[in-house]
Amino acid sequence: MTDNTLVLDEEGYLLNLQDWTPELANQLAQEVEIELTDAHWEIIYLLRDFYEEFEVSPAMRPLVKAVSKKLGAEKGRSIYLMTLFPGSPPKLAAKIAGLPKPANCL
Repeated sequence: MTDNTLVLDEEGYLLNLQDWTPELANQLAQEVEIELTDAHWEIIYLLRDFYEEFEVSPAMRPLVKAVSKKLGAEKGRSIYLMTLFPGSPPKLAAKIAGLPKPANCL
């Protein structure tokens, strides 16, 4: 990161959640070669709401369940989430959303 005021952990997760901005999300996404679309933002804001409510970043199952409940069954599928956030959707989406790494994600 070029901005010295941002503090990230060794895996690139934001340590001070209040430092998050949509601009930072775009910057973090660019670092992993993701161009954020409206579909990405839906998940990012859903994750931030989830964290605000439960004070935890969801792993895959709870993430899929939360997405399905809020955005519908079509989007509440791991295949859909993987197209947006390749590899590990919960980890990657949490990182871009400025949230801690989900506890039970390797």
